[in-house]
Amino acid sequence: MKKWLARTLKFLALVLVLTVATTAIRIYTYGSNSVDINADAAVVLGAAVWTNDVSPVFRERINHAIELYRRGKVHKLIFTGGQGNQNEPTEAAAARAYALANGVPLQDILVEQKSHTTYENVVNAKQLADANNLKKVLIVSDPMHMKRAMTMASDVGLDAHPSPTPTTKYKSLQAQMTELARETVYYLGYLLGR
Repeated sequence: MKKWLARTLKFLALVLVLTVATTAIRIYTYGSNSVDINADAAVVLGAAVWTNDVSPVFRERINHAIELYRRGKVHKLIFTGGQGNQNEPTEAAAARAYALANGVPLQDILVEQKSHTTYENVVNAKQLADANNLKKVLIVSDPMHMKRAMTMASDVGLDAHPSPTPTTKYKSLQAQMTELARETVYYLGYLLGR
């Protein structure tokens, strides 16, 4: 009986390790998946705001969305994200200010300012897209974040396509592995909680 239990535990441990490794590989490789299509809007997933400015990660997301807009790939920008700290603007408001300062007209910017998680970003962006008759969107986020964001978009019925940022703050191998580990935990947690 003890040998059977030991073998079973080893087998389960192996399955767990293989599941985590396979998931991490899928997340990592999915990050380079980008489509070159036209869409109605780019949905920019929220990220940190520092005092009255966007963080470097968020800036890259916004810059990528502005570039899609300037190239005519999208006609609207949807910024997502609520307030992180009480004395700071919401993520969406900070993103809107940044886009306005970079020449995007106010009428082409939509914001949702209530979300605090990626899932809430996606759900609220879908509601905003539906309310404005925007059918197809490009999801803009960091490469490592794309697999989870796209899975969530599919789950809520958003016709979304990946458009990861071409640059990332996670340049060193150590930073990439740390971010990959974090995303793997979050992605598996999301899948288990569905």
